[in-house]
Amino acid sequence: MKPVVAVVGRPNVGKSTLFNALAGERISIVEDTPGVTRDRIYAEVNWLDKNFTLIDTGGIEPESDDVILSQMREQAEIAIETADVILFLTDVRTGLVDSDQKVCEMLRRSQKPVLLVVNKVDDFEKFMPSVYEFYQLGIGDPIPVSGALKLGIGDMLDEVIKFFPEQGEGKEEDDRPKIAVIGKPNVGKSSLVNRLTGKNRSIVSDIAGTTRDAIDTTVVYSGREYVFIDTAGIRRKSKIKENLERYSVIRAVSAVERADVVVILIDAVEGVTEQDAKIAGIAHDRGKGIILAVNKWDAVEKNDQSVKEYTIEIRRVLSFLSYAEILFLSAKSGQRVNKIFDMVDLVLANNSMRIQTGVLNEIIAEACAMKQPPSDKGKRLKIYYATQASVKPPTFVLFVNDKKLMHFSYQRYLENQLRETFGFRGTSMKFIIRERKEEK
Repeated sequence: MKPVVAVVGRPNVGKSTLFNALAGERISIVEDTPGVTRDRIYAEVNWLDKNFTLIDTGGIEPESDDVILSQMREQAEIAIETADVILFLTDVRTGLVDSDQKVCEMLRRSQKPVLLVVNKVDDFEKFMPSVYEFYQLGIGDPIPVSGALKLGIGDMLDEVIKFFPEQGEGKEEDDRPKIAVIGKPNVGKSSLVNRLTGKNRSIVSDIAGTTRDAIDTTVVYSGREYVFIDTAGIRRKSKIKENLERYSVIRAVSAVERADVVVILIDAVEGVTEQDAKIAGIAHDRGKGIILAVNKWDAVEKNDQSVKEYTIEIRRVLSFLSYAEILFLSAKSGQRVNKIFDMVDLVLANNSMRIQTGVLNEIIAEACAMKQPPSDKGKRLKIYYATQASVKPPTFVLFVNDKKLMHFSYQRYLENQLRETFGFRGTSMKFIIRERKEEK
């Protein structure tokens, strides 16, 4: 499970600039108008072989000091709730202000690791005396950085990763399958979890977005315990009226991060939409086991072709999820809801399936014999050796003579051959292509 790091701070302290410097690309829109952070909310960051998810908690609309403070508190709450480490960003140019003090109080009480980062220190000699002022906050040493000039960022990241658990730590605590239920608002996520638990545990109403928090629920089925992570609905960008909607994406990201299997709920009445594709992408990018559950199936007019037609449409819109399992159910009536458990077991087994190296190489060799590897300018791709590097998702390393010759379509062909042989239903697969010089 990847740690989550959240950035909190006043408008215009440079959250987006720092975020982009860390993400290595210009993801958020940065302008000098406070509160215009509008775009991507999270990014994957790697530092010294440690991977983590970085979350930008969002811009604040500066109507008044009170609004800024209340929205900063909201940001801080989100960060406290979803993050493993919090970066509290301040600005050396404006110095320490009242709202910094108040938010700092909240962060201090949270018992979460907080790093105090002082941004816009473009010249260390000149600004260091002003950095010392931030010791007054009493949350440890201020770390001077410049997001714009990318100064001091390495030192900051060194501090961040000190708080990450060592690999293998905390693994033995909980090996129960964790299932995140994600989807658009009002698709029936809470109703589904309530149906599975038999208790009315989330507040369910017809107002989209009534589920505010990710809530974990333990369900016992056939003697096995499962943990369901219910998340707030993800809303399309144009609908993000209140900041809370932005956070539903953040919550989905951190819930997916913690889950082994992700159930993506689709509204049968509305049909599969582009928004569903975006949501599914969050789980697909992280290599999770995926189940596409079409909810409200009882509310759809059906004939003997309905399931087939609906399946074709899902496969068309979510073409990148050709491996995902599909289930038609109704959380309201309970129809086929318990099928989820069998499917979770199947997907979990596939997501952590290992193939012996000898068998893997036989299948790859056979596949190459059936369909010749691609060539370019007289040079043909040779696959010397294949091995499975890891599980969750199953990850394969192929040693080849020339990486450039491994065409995407041929990689897809090899993936399909492995799927045909071993199944791998419900899980994505990853391929790492390594070059090895020709053996004389």
